[in-house]
Amino acid sequence: MLRSLSGLTTRGRCLLAAGVAAAVCAVVLNERDLLRVAVFVIALPLVVAVFIAASRVRIGASRRMLPDRVAVGSNSEVELALWRNGKLPAGEVLLEDGVPYALGSRPRFVVERLPHGRVVALRYPIQPTLRGIQQVGPLRATLTDPFGLCEFDRELIGHSRLVVVPRVVALWGLPSGAGIGAGDDGSVRLHAGQGETDVVVRHYRQGDDLRKVHWRSTARRDEIMVRVEERPWRGGTTVLLDHRAAAHHGTGPTASLEWAISFAASVCLHVRKAGHRVRLVSEHGKVLADAPGDGGEGYDNLILDALAALQPAHQRDLTTGHDPAEGQELIAILGTVSNEAVHELARYRPRGIRSLAVLLDTPAFASGISVPEKRAAATEESATLLRAAGWGVVIADPATPMPQVWGELCRTGSGRGVLIGGSL
Repeated sequence: MLRSLSGLTTRGRCLLAAGVAAAVCAVVLNERDLLRVAVFVIALPLVVAVFIAASRVRIGASRRMLPDRVAVGSNSEVELALWRNGKLPAGEVLLEDGVPYALGSRPRFVVERLPHGRVVALRYPIQPTLRGIQQVGPLRATLTDPFGLCEFDRELIGHSRLVVVPRVVALWGLPSGAGIGAGDDGSVRLHAGQGETDVVVRHYRQGDDLRKVHWRSTARRDEIMVRVEERPWRGGTTVLLDHRAAAHHGTGPTASLEWAISFAASVCLHVRKAGHRVRLVSEHGKVLADAPGDGGEGYDNLILDALAALQPAHQRDLTTGHDPAEGQELIAILGTVSNEAVHELARYRPRGIRSLAVLLDTPAFASGISVPEKRAAATEESATLLRAAGWGVVIADPATPMPQVWGELCRTGSGRGVLIGGSL
């Protein structure tokens, strides 16, 4: 009863107080008719409170994300379904769904009369502005009786998970021989071991299948040779993402870290679409995602989900201690890096293997103003050191479109180890 009385509105409390006052006056004045009215006035809010407390458990709801994975800046919807079971009537229902600020404003709905045995469908739009694993909810309902005397708050649904992935930009072109590792033309390496002219053979060993005997090589060498059936060797591309908090500037969607993550997502999906294996690693060589060149959309989602959940690292400097690409070609997306970090990154990279870097002019992301002539000295110095080590380098700022940065990076990567670099 006490819990039910706690749900009385101001109108209900005033009516209850008036009934009590009328009852006191009826006793003092010995007015039985007034006492009957007082009993009715007192009983009305109490009965309503008990009624609402009993009927509130009969309202159910469900939530559905349309879709449950959405890119930053894209539109999505949340669908709510509300229904009522039982024969007790329900009054006005106020619904409020918990939506994080990064998804938009918090929606509110008022259902004046919830019908029995029929689902009421409600929808509201969301437009994510920040990537991440967002939690939508809880959905809370405020139930009010038709007289407005009593109301109760109830949580109908808990939290629902919404994955907000980075924005992916369409890119065009690839560096010559991309995905092969060493800068050679891909057509030569990819066809090794295929066809009669490039067949790989070895000496016959006891137990080998005679159907694999390569008779032309056997006749030429006068000893039994068998074919080595190997899948064509395919290298891959490693994308290194520097996500240290100390290496980036700016806040919110315009931060340099968000630009770097969006560019990394675009590069990974673009290179994988070309049929190359993609490894996404952190600045310390930790593998964030590994996707083959073939396969369906699930591998793209694997990369995007890893980037959606990525949080800034708290390490002060970039340290690997080994080649983060493991012999593959490397595309490094770097924030502000020290000279020691540049030397360590370049030390483990053989000169014959293509190494590309996108250096972010991070102070420009904080100020929102990009002036190429006033770039940070540390950025220009890092670019000079990387070029001297044989890397192709592009400097990116917030005013430069991502496709333009990628196009310049492809041109610098076509030099096949020549000490050139581009800057925008």
